[in-house]
Amino acid sequence: MKRIAITGGAGFIGSHLCKKLLQEDNEIFCIDNFYTGGNDNILELKKNPNFHLIISDISKPINFCSRLDQIYNLACPASPPYYQKDPVHTVKTNVIGTLNMLELAKETGAKILQASTSEIYGDPLVHPQVEDYWGNVNPIGIRSCYDEGKRVAETLCFDFLRQFSVDVKVVRIFNTYGPNMDKNDGRVVSNFINQALKNEPLTIYGDGSQSRSFQYISDLINGMIKLMNSEFSGPYNIGNPEEFTMLKLAELVIEKTNSKSKLDFKDLPKDDPKRRKPDISKAGLDLGWSPKIKIDVGISKTIEYYKKFI
Repeated sequence: MKRIAITGGAGFIGSHLCKKLLQEDNEIFCIDNFYTGGNDNILELKKNPNFHLIISDISKPINFCSRLDQIYNLACPASPPYYQKDPVHTVKTNVIGTLNMLELAKETGAKILQASTSEIYGDPLVHPQVEDYWGNVNPIGIRSCYDEGKRVAETLCFDFLRQFSVDVKVVRIFNTYGPNMDKNDGRVVSNFINQALKNEPLTIYGDGSQSRSFQYISDLINGMIKLMNSEFSGPYNIGNPEEFTMLKLAELVIEKTNSKSKLDFKDLPKDDPKRRKPDISKAGLDLGWSPKIKIDVGISKTIEYYKKFI
């Protein structure tokens, strides 16, 4: 039995990770301040005696006297409406919070996996994005609290690896969807499904030609665990390389929900990337990982989850 701390453990990704690692008979310490995490996500997990909830903000030091084997640092709002609401706190979570978790890993001898993001590539000039691409990020834009915060977090991880020999792992997460996403998440999959289920117009920003690559939550969780249990540090792109335009995604959601929704076109937000697609060759070669869930299957499962909110 491993003793594993998961920051942001009550969030969308964190709750799935907690559940999976509990099923593998580990002792889980879920650390969350419930800024975007939800108690509903972990209600069933609380019944497990190996699950422990610690309500805390990682931007403040956490005293952890017990032995730890692994730390997954997932804490940080990932949806633009949430991370732009309090950008200074977003930076603190990414930088000071990651520093605190790295110090905890150093003290306890734990391996630490940092949840980075495809956003570190900004509005990429290289397509698809490979891990050695340094990105095209606006350092003073409205998204930079998240983008640059995650870039600094990666810097800290590899500095701790070089200076203190902390066993770090860095995963760059591409767009992920599935059950437990907040119904008001604000990103495209949740927006489209909510609007379609209510037969409301689906909001398309720009002309709908911008693209993303969407992976189902279980594929991400499997990739993160594979990386944590490997000898490698990364960084690794973990995402589904099947590229979808916003128009194509809207059509799929309307079809799967049997919705009468039309499309409502609005101006593209500032600094919104035009294309996003991971090159996952490195994860396939080193980790033996690739996504398994096709988007039509994953979207159907996510729609069933969202129906309870309508």
